[in-house]
Amino acid sequence: MTVWDDLVGQERLSGQLDAAARDADAIVTAAESGSPPPEASKMTHAWLFTGPPGAGRNTAARAFAAALQCVSPDRALGGSPGCGFCDGCHTALVGTHADVTTVAAVGTQILAEDMRDTVRKSFTSPANGRWQVILVEDAERLNEKSANAVLKAVEEPAPRTVWLLCAPSLEDVLPTIRSRCRHVGLLTPSVDAVADMLVRREGIEPEAAAVAARATQGHIERARRLATDPRARERRAAVLKLPLRIDDIGGCFKAAQELVDAASEESKQLAEEVDTKETEELKAALGAVQGGRLPRGTAGVMKDLEDKQKRRRTRAQRDSLDLALTELTGFYRDVLALQLGSRVALANVEVQDVLERMARNGTPEATLRRIDAIAACREALDRNVAPLLAVEAMTMALRTG
Repeated sequence: MTVWDDLVGQERLSGQLDAAARDADAIVTAAESGSPPPEASKMTHAWLFTGPPGAGRNTAARAFAAALQCVSPDRALGGSPGCGFCDGCHTALVGTHADVTTVAAVGTQILAEDMRDTVRKSFTSPANGRWQVILVEDAERLNEKSANAVLKAVEEPAPRTVWLLCAPSLEDVLPTIRSRCRHVGLLTPSVDAVADMLVRREGIEPEAAAVAARATQGHIERARRLATDPRARERRAAVLKLPLRIDDIGGCFKAAQELVDAASEESKQLAEEVDTKETEELKAALGAVQGGRLPRGTAGVMKDLEDKQKRRRTRAQRDSLDLALTELTGFYRDVLALQLGSRVALANVEVQDVLERMARNGTPEATLRRIDAIAACREALDRNVAPLLAVEAMTMALRTG
């Protein structure tokens, strides 16, 4: 199994990155032996991975990082870097490699303080790997200050430092940054490709894999979660029932409250274990005495951690809500397809009777207005509107069409 095996439906991209990894390996090998570097190279110091949600941007970037750190002896025999088994590949893939630094948004933005140490590290030589790799998973969440810090680092990188930025589209990244990066675009994987991955990698039964892949329309992580987590299936079933529960104003408010409460509960469950572990590890590092009392002067450090955890919980709730809104959009997309007589495959075949009933009782124009209402709710959440207010406005708009 090579590192490229996780890039579902991205054969062209895998070939491009494999060629760059080969040239990167040749550059390092030449430097270590004192030989001149290759005259032409497909390798560069900054890459921008873009693609729709679920296409595997971060997975592709991490696979490339692993290939850059590959130390397999097969390379000397003409093998391609990225074996997937050596220490360099393994630690890069699981996130423990000393020379692969990952930056992800804790809250809704990547702050300058979150980037300060990373930018400083980018100017140093690799500690024990072949490259110093900086992977920014949410480049679209860089704010003005943190983006400027990244720009300065990308403009004048160290000789063996590589920046890997991930964002939904080119427009989500500052023009000054994207102009200095090599762009690689991912496509939405086909339903068949995602289903095949679930069967091969997760051991899911083919029929269940096909249902999960079709329901998520090529979103790899959502499909994996839907196929392996019963709670995810229960939550999705509840979301798909929402259009049937908003016949009156009271039903709209109740459905909105339950949707927000479910997102809050899910984010709380996800955060509790991580927060507890982080807090205990920090207390131990600060030298907490028996009984949990912290040394003097460390209260500010604990407060910073609490603020970070609060931002992470807020983002987790917004992400959970956004997932529910995506599933709701898919529901009305199926309704619209039926109303227009489209031959496109339905994503929510398990509720096809409900979809057909709603298609008969409504018009395409009303369905489009409902889809617009969901999009408006997502935009409101991005602007930090209180989640309950945004969702209540949406359910009222869904009721009236």
